[in-house]
Amino acid sequence: MKLLHLSDLHLGKRFNEASLQDDQKYILGRALEAVREEKPDAVLIAGDIYDKQVPPIEAVALWHEFLTRLTGLCAHVFVLPGNHDSPERVTQYAGLTDQAGLHLAPVYGGAMKPITLRDEYGEVDVWQLPFIRPVSVRRFFPEAVIDTYTDAARAALSGCTFTPGRRNVLSAHQYVNGAERSDSDTEPVGGLDTVDVSAFDGFDYVALGHIHRAQSVTENGRIHYCGAPLKYTFGECDQQKSLTVAELDGAGKVTLRAWPLIPLREVRKLRGSFEELMNGQPCEDYIHLTLTDENEVPDAMNRLKQRYRNALQLTYDNSRTRNTSVEWEAADIEKQPLELFGDYFRQQAGREASAEEMDYMKKIISIIWEEEDA
Repeated sequence: MKLLHLSDLHLGKRFNEASLQDDQKYILGRALEAVREEKPDAVLIAGDIYDKQVPPIEAVALWHEFLTRLTGLCAHVFVLPGNHDSPERVTQYAGLTDQAGLHLAPVYGGAMKPITLRDEYGEVDVWQLPFIRPVSVRRFFPEAVIDTYTDAARAALSGCTFTPGRRNVLSAHQYVNGAERSDSDTEPVGGLDTVDVSAFDGFDYVALGHIHRAQSVTENGRIHYCGAPLKYTFGECDQQKSLTVAELDGAGKVTLRAWPLIPLREVRKLRGSFEELMNGQPCEDYIHLTLTDENEVPDAMNRLKQRYRNALQLTYDNSRTRNTSVEWEAADIEKQPLELFGDYFRQQAGREASAEEMDYMKKIISIIWEEEDA
């Protein structure tokens, strides 16, 4: 069975306040080309359709146009909401569209029910798990201890009753331990919102959304992020965006291929003196400019925009900026909030925080994270 896996469209997103409407429309067109070329049995869209829970009307219209064309090309399309989406908005017609081959994951309600597909090897059950938090799962399992995201995922997936002889595919939108994040991903708080890979035992393929860098979390590719279809920060310049084509054989072994997505505009960094950059090749790409001039150039950004129309950011790298009085330790930038609290406590109290104090802070951070992300 051939599956085409994509996620994290983030329709309506702006890049340094620049509209990405044309870029997103273009890349969705490329996704439709992939469907025409690959002819998959199903398309799995693993969350974050929109960038905000109340998206702009242009983003809603773009999604409607894409979904209409997509369902005309593929017999089965699976869609679930991510943490950026309003679940009610994305899946408001869940259950009414199944006969048309559009399978919208309902708002999580404590039960799991698959859609069964068939190929020459037999039957494949496709399960969908929208983005969940411990608080959204606890009320359905009052007897269970659900303190972590791993607890929540295990409880939710305990409702998946596997039928002997069938292969099982899961589409989900969660952070999984071991995945490499991009700087456009929402940072987990102290690792508290990650799910252990063991929560997905029993599934032949887990099509994940939430992390924007394409990658497999397991060596055999069984648990996989397809990544976002576009670069959303300058920190992603080195990434090659793609869709994932996953093929399941009769035994449930998965083979993955990347289907490259070439954007309408690239995301690039350019560095040099003002004179060097003004003599560079004009382009329409989204550009981060770094000037190496020792003295600040008057009106540099507006002048450089005459050559680089979509220049979005300008910084200086010279002896003055390198010797700034505010110095950051690279190691500190990489630390999680719980680690930073431990450092702060040590500096203020002159001792290490006790296990009880660290556990208390861990719970506080978790509560704050859930409230802010709700």
